[in-house]
Amino acid sequence: MTYRFISDLHLSEARPDLTEAFLSFLKRSESECEQLYILGDLFEIWIGDDSPSALNLAVKNALKHISDLGVKTFFIHGNRDFLIGDTFALETGIEILPDPFTFKIGEKDILLSHGDFLCTDDVDYINFRNEVRSPDWQKNFLSKSLEERRQIADALRADSKEATMQKAEEITDVNQAAVESLLKAEEPDIFIHGHTHRPNIHKVTLGDANYDRIVLGDWGPQGWYLDLNTDTYTLEKFDI
Repeated sequence: MTYRFISDLHLSEARPDLTEAFLSFLKRSESECEQLYILGDLFEIWIGDDSPSALNLAVKNALKHISDLGVKTFFIHGNRDFLIGDTFALETGIEILPDPFTFKIGEKDILLSHGDFLCTDDVDYINFRNEVRSPDWQKNFLSKSLEERRQIADALRADSKEATMQKAEEITDVNQAAVESLLKAEEPDIFIHGHTHRPNIHKVTLGDANYDRIVLGDWGPQGWYLDLNTDTYTLEKFDI
């Protein structure tokens, strides 16, 4: 049984090639895996489940199709699409998981996360994350018109892009102490996350315990995915 993991596709109307690559990827995945996990930032922006764009409709239809074929599909919120909600889940057949989330594959404990909450060196971002993840902020935002939401989201995205350009590279990566604290608390055999756009496989030893931390890559010139079964895993990339 193959479990497949992706993150950080950042689908948007500005990159139709990424959308086409994702739709083709889902088509291949129909026969290549039994479960698909999307670990956040599937979309570059998500302003609510009621947004009727052609992109959103195409992605929803494709996810519904693969779910109907029996591929169980799961989603963890990212920092771009944390407003994906129950309506989207109902329309697509996906299951929204908490972040972090632990489950078993065979005898192995697997820990999943988008990963952004581990970037604790970026204090401004953590404060922003806490604000926009609050129920009050989300209720207020979703009460606005689609046009108002789009304007706010565009402004927030522009501010985020400018702020990221001014930050040292290490600040936007996960904090090692935060990672180690999470690993000690959850004790997974394998920890899989995205967010940082730094695809890699890290072997971590803490005392007598050994962990594999697998960082998924973002989609751009290349797409990334992880295939995992009870015995092995492979982190793969392909041209877009």
